[in-house]
Amino acid sequence: MTNQNSSDNNNSGNQEIRQPLTPEAVDPKQKAEHREALRQNPRMTVNPGDRIDDSKSLEEKSQQVAVDAPDITGDHIVVPTYFVVDEPDGSQKALHHVKDADEISDVIRQARTDENGERTWW
Repeated sequence: MTNQNSSDNNNSGNQEIRQPLTPEAVDPKQKAEHREALRQNPRMTVNPGDRIDDSKSLEEKSQQVAVDAPDITGDHIVVPTYFVVDEPDGSQKALHHVKDADEISDVIRQARTDENGERTWW
């Protein structure tokens, strides 16, 4: 993990970030911390993983998980707290899945346009 300024959410090192997307990929320590936070405060109004800590590096934010639980269908889902996106200048940025939802939507829309700016649909 690289050291970064605590207020820096960007990564210009062009290193590949792998986010946990399966239950097996979530750090067991993080799972235990979430369970303990919920045990101490069963009426918590946000998931423990949704908390924003600006002192975390991009790499630490990329590993933070908002949801790691079965859904109503019984499938076990994992939702990253932050989505790491590539900026036009080649740097990377962590976007919070709630706070930065509009910007995440903009990134998705950009990804769905071709080199002429025409929207493409799959």
